[in-house]
Amino acid sequence: MGLQRPALEAKISNLLSIPVVAGAAGALVVFALLPQIAELIREQLSANLSPTMAKLAATAIGVGAVVFLITQLPIFLIWWERKIAAHIQDRLGPMRVGWHGVLQSFADGMKLLFKEDIIADGADRFLFKLAPFLVVMGVFSAFAVLPWADGLVISDLNIGVLYVIAITSFGAIGILMAGWASNNKYALYGGMRSAAQMVSYEIPTAIIILSVVVQVGSLNLQDIIAAQQGGFGDFQNWFIFRAWGLNVIGFVSFFICGLAETNRNPFDIPEAESELVAGYHTEYSGMRFALFFLAEYGAMFFVAGVAVVLFLGGWSGPVFSGPLVFFLKILAIVFVQMWIRWTLPRLRVDQMMALCWKYLIPIAFVVLMGAAVLQVSGG
Repeated sequence: MGLQRPALEAKISNLLSIPVVAGAAGALVVFALLPQIAELIREQLSANLSPTMAKLAATAIGVGAVVFLITQLPIFLIWWERKIAAHIQDRLGPMRVGWHGVLQSFADGMKLLFKEDIIADGADRFLFKLAPFLVVMGVFSAFAVLPWADGLVISDLNIGVLYVIAITSFGAIGILMAGWASNNKYALYGGMRSAAQMVSYEIPTAIIILSVVVQVGSLNLQDIIAAQQGGFGDFQNWFIFRAWGLNVIGFVSFFICGLAETNRNPFDIPEAESELVAGYHTEYSGMRFALFFLAEYGAMFFVAGVAVVLFLGGWSGPVFSGPLVFFLKILAIVFVQMWIRWTLPRLRVDQMMALCWKYLIPIAFVVLMGAAVLQVSGG
């Protein structure tokens, strides 16, 4: 007979799961009502503050909400990925800590919080400490231009697309810095691999994004979503269904590049545990290690969000529209990212670079030129 959990432990664990599950359900309700909540906050700020102070306060509240979202997302995404991996492999995954293991991420977070913070001898202490914050800062900053609904964005930049391409480069700098500062050959190899990989895949990513910009005529992410609204069921005009199949190729190419940009399988070469121990974060422990995980899952969510904006109509949906639709679309793409991680083996370095330079970049140029020709000809 297998070991049985003590009755008291099971009762306490299940009792603590109730607020977590209720909080997740409440978050979905907040997403559904987010436009109304934002409008109410704007009205209250406008009534009690000067226009300048009201705008600053609204921006501060938006930044706080996004930071809260990004810091809480890994709690759910890590648990979700472990469950997805388990079911793909005919297992159950976390089951002991809370109802169906929903408290497992909290337990892991507490463990990392109390782990000793170690810096290796000979490491560059300043750069070693700075690197994880730089990686996280790049991810947090990228969310500033991600629109959740009409007018519901922290900074509605006219050059939002250029901002996205530029700010995501922070991750490569931080990871390379972490590898260099660790004074460890495995960490340095991982950092160099990551720099080569992320810089290379930024090229086809930018070209694919430009193919959408050509069809819209604007660098503003809100304008890109507005260009996809209308049509049968409010999804007929999504870019993935337009340009005679070129945008399908563009979407798949962008998704592949997104996997590489976020170091996800089959592109997790910078942290290949079978070759490099743990790659660029080999020497990191405790909360510094946790910051890299926070950045990885935040980057996954952001890349999926950009894909939804560019090709899947943003917040518009066939039944209803709004931030909840946008959030669910992002989760669908994140699910595929996780699915692929536990399905495909890791590529070799030469295969990873060949896929980018020999295949994805030429394909991206074909999509860009095709989209331009169709736009000029009115097709």
